[in-house]
Amino acid sequence: MTGILALTLSALVLATPLQAQSNKRSTPAERTAAYFESLRKTPPQLFAFLKLMPKGGDLHNHLTGSVYAESLIQWSANSGLCVHQITFVLSAPPCDSHASKVPVSNALTNPILYRELVDAFSTRNWQYSGESGHDDFFDSFARSNLATTGHLGPMIAEVASRAARGNVIYLELMVTTGGNISGRLADEVGWNDNFDDTLRKLKSGGISNAVVAASETLRDGEEEKNRILKCGTQQADPGCSVTIRYISQVARADTLSHVFAQMLTGFELASDPNSKVVAVNLVQPEDWLISMQNFSAQMDMLNFLHPLYPKAHIALHAGELAPGMVPPEWLRFHIRDSVVKGHAERLGHAVSVMYEDNPFELLKELARRNIMIEICLSSAERILGTKGQDHPLATYLQFGVPVALATDDEGVSRSEMTREYLKAAQDHGLGYLQLKTMARTSLQFAFLSGASLWQDAKRFLPVAACAKDLNTGNATSVGCKRFLETSEKAAMQWKLEQAFQKFESQY
Repeated sequence: MTGILALTLSALVLATPLQAQSNKRSTPAERTAAYFESLRKTPPQLFAFLKLMPKGGDLHNHLTGSVYAESLIQWSANSGLCVHQITFVLSAPPCDSHASKVPVSNALTNPILYRELVDAFSTRNWQYSGESGHDDFFDSFARSNLATTGHLGPMIAEVASRAARGNVIYLELMVTTGGNISGRLADEVGWNDNFDDTLRKLKSGGISNAVVAASETLRDGEEEKNRILKCGTQQADPGCSVTIRYISQVARADTLSHVFAQMLTGFELASDPNSKVVAVNLVQPEDWLISMQNFSAQMDMLNFLHPLYPKAHIALHAGELAPGMVPPEWLRFHIRDSVVKGHAERLGHAVSVMYEDNPFELLKELARRNIMIEICLSSAERILGTKGQDHPLATYLQFGVPVALATDDEGVSRSEMTREYLKAAQDHGLGYLQLKTMARTSLQFAFLSGASLWQDAKRFLPVAACAKDLNTGNATSVGCKRFLETSEKAAMQWKLEQAFQKFESQY
């Protein structure tokens, strides 16, 4: 035993200098990547590692879909709402037990009703609902939508707090802006397929009122969020440090007049330098009949409005489709048209890319145009039944198309950003350095003002002004300080790089 112990100690003594030399040769990122690989066979440990990993931004996040069912139940109970015990659709009081409508507050003392509501307001246990994953996902909004009324501040607070605890530092939240006013005005103006005429009528009719109302609503929501999270106090929630911007969402299944008015409101907001609304997006299921019928007309609307509002960004849902969901003919052009006619700078989902006409040419075009794909793995699996090797994530990486992970509707999916990173690692075999690239890519394509920290965003080579500073992790030079002060984007990217240096120093 003594001899074995002596040999073991001797081996350790001999190995130590070699190991030290090896560590000197490897970078902190490479050592962190090696540690990441050592955790692959223990998913709980891998999750804990990824929870602490800096993740940059979440660029595809529907605010109403990101709130967990438990919050919706509590808000509904506080507001005195009723729920139908069979359909689980919320309604305003009075409640009528003879019509199977009971107070939501009953669920706070009735565990059976409570668990039924959690399932109804999310996709938890969807396989027992009698619906497909797709239908259960989207029907959850119809059941619970009333709960979100008047709770913009609490919704932002919940999502920001969760993001911070997952080491997400930037959010772009999709919200409906000025919908009631723009909708009423759209009904008054009507629709005649003449974009110029409709634009003139909407402007003269007071579409600016919808813009003002939307700005005030978002301002009030942010102020309430700050109060809830105790921002500016010693008890401030970590969510206070998350930078938030908004994307004005347009209901693509609405009438053409409403869609055009919503688009115009969003473009007006996203063109205002003082607004936190930075872009426009089309939402609601892409496969619904009205969405499919009006798709080309909506792309024409974007093509018309884009040159009038060149400072407004456009991010579109496109290719959130799968074979069998719609006829093959309807899979041929949505992604391409969203970029060419819709002027999308980023695409959400884009899962059906290989079913488009000339898909390999399309992939090369997406890479050439530098169109980023917002990858939402949990919702793709739930809504489309697309997961693992069936998802085109590997193909996008192969063709050099920029990608970043996003949560989509984390409340409905019962997910969070860390779980999206875990799915990317487990289901797609991605390593630490690939995930790190995705985190950096998220901020590179964030709709923040100013120049990028990277002069080469593919190899992540910093601009000359900050090259030396980045190596030390401290912006001490006058040139770098000045550069970061003039760019929101670069300042956010610098924050991420500092977080990576701190994180990787542990390994």
